[in-house]
Amino acid sequence: MLMHSLLFPLQLPLRIVPDTLHAAVFARCFNHLMRGQTLAVRLREIEGKSIRIHIRDAHARLDFLIHNRRLQPAFHGRPDVTISGDFIDFWQLATRQEDPDTLFFRRSLSIEGETETGVHIKNLLDALEYDWDAHFDAVLFPGLSEIAKQLRAKACRFMNKKSHRQFIAPHQ
Repeated sequence: MLMHSLLFPLQLPLRIVPDTLHAAVFARCFNHLMRGQTLAVRLREIEGKSIRIHIRDAHARLDFLIHNRRLQPAFHGRPDVTISGDFIDFWQLATRQEDPDTLFFRRSLSIEGETETGVHIKNLLDALEYDWDAHFDAVLFPGLSEIAKQLRAKACRFMNKKSHRQFIAPHQ
């Protein structure tokens, strides 16, 4: 319940701002993040398919079309596949707090529509391992890319040390 209340401020704009605007922003962010990722190549397999993300508790329906290995906002129509769930479930999926299989098995998320396309999308979600180094190489100049990778590595080491210290019992 605490997680729901913490995420409510993020969910509120979904209720106020039109779905078409959310779809446009989401597609732009998704396409940027897919630069350098192997997942982008696999989108070719569902070229021309339409996908709806239905966030039930926010009453939001975001429609997309896969075109040229990119996500494009689409006009409302009958999608090939609809992925439905509550905001918290999509948040857990996006932040990798839960794996897709668990969310679908618990029926927190559901897929309806074309079986083959739905299975392909679920498999893409299962295989998603984000490669920050490849992304930096794809979007930054070579020298800047190396600096970004070094900063990320340092931040990861710092965060690992910090989280490790939280679990060490104090000396008696």
